[in-house]
Amino acid sequence: MNQEEPILADDSDDISPETTEKQTAVEPNNALPEVTLADLPPSWRDAMARAGWTDLMPVQSKAMPYVMAGRDLMVQSRTGSGKTGAFVLPILERINPLQENCQALVLAPTRELAQQVSSDAKLLAGDSGVRVTAVYGGVKYGPQLDALKQGAHLVVGTPGRILDHLLRKTLTLENLKILVFDEADRLLSMGFYPDMREVQRYLPDRRVDGYMFSATFPPRVMGLARRFLHEPDFLGLSSDNVHVVEVEHSYTIVPGMDKDRSLVRIIEVENPDSAIIFCNTKTRVTYVTTVLKRFGYDADEISSDLSQQARESVLTRVREGRLRFLVATDVAARGLDIPELSHVFQYEPPEDSEVYIHRSGRTGRAGASGVAISLVDVIEKAKLDKIAQRYHIAMQERPLPSDEDVAEVVAERLTILLEAQRRNRDKLKVERMARFIPLAQELSRSEEGLSLIAMLLDDTYQQSLHNPPPSPEPERQPQRPKGDGRRRRRGRGRR
Repeated sequence: MNQEEPILADDSDDISPETTEKQTAVEPNNALPEVTLADLPPSWRDAMARAGWTDLMPVQSKAMPYVMAGRDLMVQSRTGSGKTGAFVLPILERINPLQENCQALVLAPTRELAQQVSSDAKLLAGDSGVRVTAVYGGVKYGPQLDALKQGAHLVVGTPGRILDHLLRKTLTLENLKILVFDEADRLLSMGFYPDMREVQRYLPDRRVDGYMFSATFPPRVMGLARRFLHEPDFLGLSSDNVHVVEVEHSYTIVPGMDKDRSLVRIIEVENPDSAIIFCNTKTRVTYVTTVLKRFGYDADEISSDLSQQARESVLTRVREGRLRFLVATDVAARGLDIPELSHVFQYEPPEDSEVYIHRSGRTGRAGASGVAISLVDVIEKAKLDKIAQRYHIAMQERPLPSDEDVAEVVAERLTILLEAQRRNRDKLKVERMARFIPLAQELSRSEEGLSLIAMLLDDTYQQSLHNPPPSPEPERQPQRPKGDGRRRRRGRGRR
């Protein structure tokens, strides 16, 4: 096999199994003591009993004290680790049921997650008098408006629909105490970030306690988080044992003859800000790059065949955030000056097991975290198992997304984008747009017309979501909506 040797390597890159062993939790310097079930008040234990919880999960024991103390916190803990309970129970304790307004807001990237968090919160709230409502798009406004008018104390919603209610003034955040970002890595991705900044404009002048929960905190998300939180602490945990989780290692079993399409499906669902895709040979690198480009992705390749000038040109685009996907041989695994990336995809396992560590090490740097996903067939899975065993890596299996999964994710992502564009239209543009409503209705009635609509949607999606993530604007206080009669007090607003 024509496998390239890593170049420009140095002794500092050497990895031994001992250096990859699990460590203790990442906690703030002035960490608060964790709580146990016995420490909780009876009302909390009753709520847990209603939910069928027999004990606290590690993320709950460690994160709850910070929410109760009002200390902004970023919590890294894997999906299914009990994050919802870690913030919902303290929120319920801090809400005053006699005050009929929104006191806590939980933002979620999907309607499914908003529904789940809302359902859990209602179950935990019981007959405490705390009113919980879910607010998300794709449904009628009526029931949501009624719930908000009745004075919902805890609102759980997607950014777009929350923003709609803020613009309509059917929701106010004047009395907000707590703001939670659930799956923060997705909320601060390029698709949601503009809406998040708009929502930020409606936050009170005074400081609001903020918390972010996420399975990963890629470098870009780490930077953006501090624009929404006030001097946040960081708490890093895993699903089973409390330890440093710099990189989430996972694999997907894919058909050997369908790896290229499988890679596209995984990328569509993951929607990474930036990624490197490793292949074992130069021929495979060129093939994968061609597939991604033909599908519409912003991708380029690097291998030892490139001249130094051409290689540097590609790397410059990566460093400047102008290239979203870099496809490479192991020439990029060590020694090259490549910035932090949110994802590493291994199109095939390396021949040398140590190279896996160097490849996955291209994400999860400088205190951030990332995701390393390996695509393997049944034979390659055995090779990956040996690598995981040697380096004590807990590999998680991810199912291969189906075409239906991809279609659902893409549809939701595009809907969010279009709703944001519509909100930004002035009256003249809305009036101009109305001319095409009869045409849209007519097109939707025929197969040919639906094909035309699908073509326009596909073009919009490709242009808007398949480019590198936009660079965040210089940090400054967001401007408040005109006519709200308030000014932001210098030094007291959220950063």
